[in-house]
Amino acid sequence: MPVIIPDSPEVNTMTPTITTTAPLMMPGEPVQNPSPTDAMEDAQPAIEVAGFDAWYGDYHALKDLNMIIPEKRITAFIGPSGCGKSTLLRWINRMNDLVPIARAAGTLKLDGQDLLAKSTDVVDLRRHVGMVFQKPNPFPKSIYDNVAFGPRLHMSMSRTELNNVVEQSLRSAALWDEVKYRLKSPALSLSGGQQQRLCIARAIAVGPSVLLMDEPCSALDPRSTAAIEDLMAQLRNDYTIAIVTHNMQQASRASDYSAFMFQGELIEFGDTEQVFTKPRNEQTQNYITGRFG
Repeated sequence: MPVIIPDSPEVNTMTPTITTTAPLMMPGEPVQNPSPTDAMEDAQPAIEVAGFDAWYGDYHALKDLNMIIPEKRITAFIGPSGCGKSTLLRWINRMNDLVPIARAAGTLKLDGQDLLAKSTDVVDLRRHVGMVFQKPNPFPKSIYDNVAFGPRLHMSMSRTELNNVVEQSLRSAALWDEVKYRLKSPALSLSGGQQQRLCIARAIAVGPSVLLMDEPCSALDPRSTAAIEDLMAQLRNDYTIAIVTHNMQQASRASDYSAFMFQGELIEFGDTEQVFTKPRNEQTQNYITGRFG
């Protein structure tokens, strides 16, 4: 990836990266003895997590995670609050650099690139790893300027090229037909569901390969939630998607693979249908059936 100089210095709070030989968990394998299988079908590895630990001060938030997130699939992270789901997503795009007491160690790679290396350009990384948050957070700008913000920052293009990027991004986010005649209207005038789709359009406008979604539907009504889930099903053809959700129905409907986490540990990872119908771990069974969490 090209080197881009950040507008402001990033805070480096990490311990040195440690290479580990711990086995990686592939979907469809039990935690006790993970090994590569054909469960990923024709999917290629996108994100590699090996011997990965993370802390907030003295609090050990993630403990020896080992897994592979498949390319161009939807992977759902489920588990009770505080189990480390969002922390993992925040390390994948290095948002935790902004937390002075946060540090991490182990292997975290995107397409073979060491994301924890000090040489990693964090601004450029966030171009390749888009993030959609729990609540829609459009900029206080027009609909057009929200989507054009990233391309203007990272790319050099003509007005015509920028117009095309904005239109294509809004089309990809299933929003174009609803806003094409009011692109100069304030983004905050949109409904909550439209704002969330606008944030997705803003994320994909810079051409990422990965979309991270942290509870993207928790603030939306059922109709808007269904629209986001339909959109994710379309986007999975072009992007690797990792979603954090507390909604078990959403995880079972929308994802290809599911990872159950508890107290910072990865308990089970596999094909979503297998995890929800024939979990290999009793803790997983108890969680998805509502016995705790």
